[in-house]
Amino acid sequence: MSNLDQHYKQILAELGEDVDREGLLDTPKRAAKAMQFLTSGYTTSIDEVVNGAVFSSDNDEMVVVEGIEFYSMCEHHMLPFLGKCHIGYLPNGKVLGLSKFARIVDVFGRRFQIQENMTKQIADAVTEVTGCRGVGVIIEAKHMCMMMRGVQKQNSMMRTSVMQGAFRDNQATRNEFMRLVGL
Repeated sequence: MSNLDQHYKQILAELGEDVDREGLLDTPKRAAKAMQFLTSGYTTSIDEVVNGAVFSSDNDEMVVVEGIEFYSMCEHHMLPFLGKCHIGYLPNGKVLGLSKFARIVDVFGRRFQIQENMTKQIADAVTEVTGCRGVGVIIEAKHMCMMMRGVQKQNSMMRTSVMQGAFRDNQATRNEFMRLVGL
């Protein structure tokens, strides 16, 4: 049994569970494996997920990838938050392979996180990888820490945005992005 398995077993016992009952025998191992997957963003680099999929392009018009589904874990309560991420950028001689946007979102989503920081981390990564003239990232998410405990508001949703470069400096660019993602 790994150290992480042992910790889960101890947590279950502290909560008053019989860790030797049939339904819980393998739970510490399964929980440890699940947590390692849910936090795999700590051991995955942006270079690894981009894997050279940055291509020369003379396109200088806005590129938008919307509705990238994700889940993450709240760093305050270790409960999930999940939703959609919308990314727009203005290429500057290079474009990024389409699937790489989802992979970048996953790298930052699979960490203990707050949504505000995740939004900025994604924007920074897209800018760093592409050298773009501007980027906009909007995340819309439901937080289990607000739905399952505390105020228990089932229909609340949090929206965060980060606008950099032309998306921050040029209102028309920002408006075009917002219109394209339906906001």
